[in-house]
Amino acid sequence: MAKSGLASRLYRGEAGLNIVGRRKLWFTVAGVLVLIAVLSFAVRGFSLGIEFAGGNSFQVPASVGTLEQAESKVDEALAAEGGGAEVVTAQKVGSTSGEYYELRTSQLSADQANAVKAKMADEFGINADQISGSQVSEAWGSQVTSRALLGLVIFVLVVAAYLVLRFEWRMAVAAIISLFMNLILTAGIYSLVGFEVTPSTIIGFLTILGFALYDVVVVFDKVQENTRGITANNNQTYGEAANLALNQSLMRSLNTSVVALLPVGGLLFIGAGLLGAGTLKDLGLVLFVGMAMAFLTSILLSTPLLVLLKNQDPRIDAHTKRVLARRGAIARGEITPRGARQAAAEEATDEPIDPEAAALAGSAPKVGARPAAKRSAGARGGRPAGGGGNRPGGAKRR
Repeated sequence: MAKSGLASRLYRGEAGLNIVGRRKLWFTVAGVLVLIAVLSFAVRGFSLGIEFAGGNSFQVPASVGTLEQAESKVDEALAAEGGGAEVVTAQKVGSTSGEYYELRTSQLSADQANAVKAKMADEFGINADQISGSQVSEAWGSQVTSRALLGLVIFVLVVAAYLVLRFEWRMAVAAIISLFMNLILTAGIYSLVGFEVTPSTIIGFLTILGFALYDVVVVFDKVQENTRGITANNNQTYGEAANLALNQSLMRSLNTSVVALLPVGGLLFIGAGLLGAGTLKDLGLVLFVGMAMAFLTSILLSTPLLVLLKNQDPRIDAHTKRVLARRGAIARGEITPRGARQAAAEEATDEPIDPEAAALAGSAPKVGARPAAKRSAGARGGRPAGGGGNRPGGAKRR
């Protein structure tokens, strides 16, 4: 019979992927990626939108030409009157009053903004009142950041309390570390690639925390089911049971991630790529990157980290040593597993042995054996007490 494919074995949880056993590899890779992200934070920093860095925004009717032509003419106006400012972002936006181009620039003074606006009207051949402009202060972005950090702290505290009540504190620690790892790696990608950070990006960062937590809870629930009462037997270690839980829930996590990434990818491609909606691009991009990283961290990091923490528990550590010692004794031939003994007996009799019948046969008395009844007090050898058999108790032998 042909062997089952990998996809079929994944659906049945029989792929046998040794994820927990290779946790040192995953920890090393995660450490290297975090180091790269931190270095990128220090060297490259982030590409901040005007909400965080401050700047000016100009809205130009879409009838002036293509977006590229509008951006080029605004660059010329900035070069002439903007004192070295440049266009940061440009996007096409639709509204009830019609479509227009929104061009965001570096910080300009009030006089520079008016001069640039007049120059733009001259370049486009339209009236200056058809161009609207506004100035955004970086203080607004600072308020958004502080509120986001406050929301993050509250979220982490609530999540930690829930995980401690639902599972245990070690699972809570592993899940929180996995969440922060997800945030750091996603932010590292933004820093390395140079994606712009906007308020929509901050909202997306907070959104992916919920998705990452859901994925971790699904895996931990299966781990708890597989490891319940594990110290009562010496056949499987905690790490092996957790690895089995990962294999059993891997396909579910993969399906959940794919189902979540498909609409986000469609939002990113259609909304940002075809329609040119910048807000959808900022939100969809961080969701897509964050959800992909959440799937990887929930599988490759959270459960191996949980096993590392659980192995510090004296009970789990002693159980692991017993399992390994038993396997060593079996390998040396000092003890024989129960299944091997039954197989040897079946091979000797050429017939399969029913375990229940064998147990009953072992408990039945042998033919001719004296019943194992409790002797009465005062009886010896079956004779009555005070006994001389059939002789009277008071007769003397002459």
